[in-house]
Order: sequence, then structure tokens, then C-alpha cells
Amino acid sequence: MSHPNRAPRPIVRCTLLVSALAAGATACGSGGHPLAARPYDASDQVVFAGFPDGGRKADPDKPLEITVKDSEGPLTDVTAVDAAGRFVAGELAADGRRWHSTEPLAANAHYTVRVSTEDDDGAPGRRVFTFDTGAPVSKKRLDVTFGPDAGTYGVGQPVTAELSRPVKDPAQRAVVERGLKVESTPAVPGAWHWVDDKELHYRPQEYWPAHARIRVRSTLDGIKIGDRLWGAPAKDLDLRIGDKVVAVTDASSHWMTVYKNGEEINSIPVTTGKPGFETRNGVKVVLGKEYYVRMRGTTVGISAGSSEAYDLPVYWATRVTWSGEYVHAAPWSVASQGSANVSHGCTGMSTGNAAWFFENVRRGDVVKVVNSYGDDMEPFGNGFGDWNVPWKKWKEGSALTTKQEAPGAEQRLTPEAV
Repeated sequence: MSHPNRAPRPIVRCTLLVSALAAGATACGSGGHPLAARPYDASDQVVFAGFPDGGRKADPDKPLEITVKDSEGPLTDVTAVDAAGRFVAGELAADGRRWHSTEPLAANAHYTVRVSTEDDDGAPGRRVFTFDTGAPVSKKRLDVTFGPDAGTYGVGQPVTAELSRPVKDPAQRAVVERGLKVESTPAVPGAWHWVDDKELHYRPQEYWPAHARIRVRSTLDGIKIGDRLWGAPAKDLDLRIGDKVVAVTDASSHWMTVYKNGEEINSIPVTTGKPGFETRNGVKVVLGKEYYVRMRGTTVGISAGSSEAYDLPVYWATRVTWSGEYVHAAPWSVASQGSANVSHGCTGMSTGNAAWFFENVRRGDVVKVVNSYGDDMEPFGNGFGDWNVPWKKWKEGSALTTKQEAPGAEQRLTPEAV
């Protein structure tokens, strides 16, 4: 198709990658701005291959494919978005004559597709196409449960995502991860990390900012994840972050220093694990608080008949590991607090100091132990040791590697030789 009164101009062909969040792209060409002109109707040029007409619903299991007729000019831009605002990633062929989606369509969704073309004279054409997808054939659904419960937490609290089914394939993991959104105010860089096939953790590069607000949501509903596996609806999660409270225990000096928003607010004499029961080094996160706990040596592998056996009522207990490490009142060891390590791994302090600590920390606050002869805190499985994983290694646990286009990435235009 040719339009009068337009001077011919050379055309540069482009390869276009439409990102999952991008709203559009500018045609690639030499000289002028052809898309600024009023576009002509390109309905007779553009073909939506394999998609039904007459009101029938499209199969979400099939890719979206758009081509132009052999005698017509190339495609310059394609965007496809559903009613929920989810854009479909796609790729334009090197010759500019075919575009196809590179990620699954959603089931039971209404899509709007906007296609831009240009003729031999550089005049822009446009076609807008809408269609609906039907229900997935498969009944297998992937449920996602976010954690922790809604509420206010400390700056060290990771976000968790529990999956109802294992996801092992890297490509399927990438689909899942793209659909799990974490938004914070103020915004900070962060990433998901696959703990195992059914659990992911999300944390920022540094601790959350004090008083931040966090919203967690899933866009996987109706999205195909793998063969006969589709995403299900998930409940959104809203979190608030409190003051930045960090307690640092130096096992060699036997003192704990507590900081609030960067300022020291207390210094407490403590005792930590004695030889053979050394307290774990590293960053831990407060998991909960229990006014009273009955502590028995048998729960940590000490036999009842051993000289190390104990069975004690313990008060003002702040838990930092699932295996039983607490910060708690230890009135029986006050003489050693500040001078020697005599516990079986917990951090003990006077009843008054333990009550103060209990009242001034919340779930998600940070407890860091340094200069202990103990092992390092486990990254996963015994609480939240997530912060002991260096940021570079943490990002390696994400399925969205540098070889894949991450959510929010800008569109890329790669000109080819004329």
C-alpha cells in the first residue's frame, strides 16, 4: 500500500522485545518521526494467526501470533495487554513480518492488542484487535500463600511465598517469580530467592527502611505455568515496618548492645553458650515472644541422665531459632553475665533486662551474634537466617537471571544492518 504526498525514505528493520511491563515502543528508523502522522487503517494487512472470530474464545494454551501479508510493510510495534493490566512479552522476527508471544496468555482474560505497521513510504498504519481467552483445559492449579501474617514487623522480616505444588523447571520458576510482586514505600532493591521447590523468600539488599509499607500480591491467576499447571488467585498481603531495632551480642565481651534507629538505647551484660554449646554466629530475626517457656535439655539432644541435663521454667523468652535458641531471663547465671559464657546456647540476662528486651522488640527485629566460637546461623530452615547470605549470592537464587528479561526492564530495540 502506498500513500501519495509522502517522500520515500530508507527503512531500518528492528528486532523488538516487548517487556511484561512496557506500554509501547517507538519505531526505529532513520530521519523523521513517521508515527507522529495520523495512522491509516491497517486491518487488511495484519493477520492474527490461529485466533477465532465470531465471538469464540481463544485457547490460552496457544501463543499469540501476528503477521503481515507478503505485499505489505513491516510491523513496527505490538503491545498486548489484558483487562488486569498485564502485558504480554513477545518478539518480532528479524524481517519485521511476524510477532509472537514469548510468555503464556492468561485464561479467562480479555485482551487488547495494538499493532503498528508502516508502508513502503514510511506512512504509519494501525490496527486494534480484542479477543477473550477461555478456561484452561487442566484443573491443576498452583496456589500461593504469602507470609508472614499482616501486621507490623521489624526491619529484618523477609517475605515468604509458599507454593501448593513443587516447581522445579527453571523456565516455570521464572513464570512464577514474575507473577509475585513486592512493592515497598519507600522503594528499595530486592529479590526473590528459591529456598526449595515450594518456598521462596524475598528480602531487600539491605534491611527494610524503618516505617516502610510493603504490599505483596500475585498476578498468576489464570497464567499458564507449565504443562497442565495454571496459576490460581492469591490473597494480597500488606505489611508495615516499625523502628529499626538491632541487638548486637558480642560473645567474647559478654555484652549486648541494642540500637534503635541507629542510636544506642541499652547495653546489657549477658552470657552465651559455653564450650560444646556455643551460640550461633550471625544475623537472626525475632520469630516470636513467649512470657513462659519450659526448657528441657532433652529437646536439644541432652539425655535426661547427663550432667548437662536441665528442666527449667524460663520467663521473658524471645525466640530467634526454631531449634530453641532464645534471649531470655536467666536469674541463675547473673554472677556470670558480663564475664563468662555458661549457657547451653541461649543468650541469658537478668530478669529485669530480659523483661525490658521482651517489651522493646517485635517479630522481625534483628539479633546479631558476633565473636562466638559457634557455627554460623543457617540461612534457612531454623528461622530467618536470610541476611547471612551475601547479596550477590542471594540474587543467584532467583530464577530471573541476567539472561532473562526482568520485570520492569525497558524495551530493547536492536537495529539490524540495512
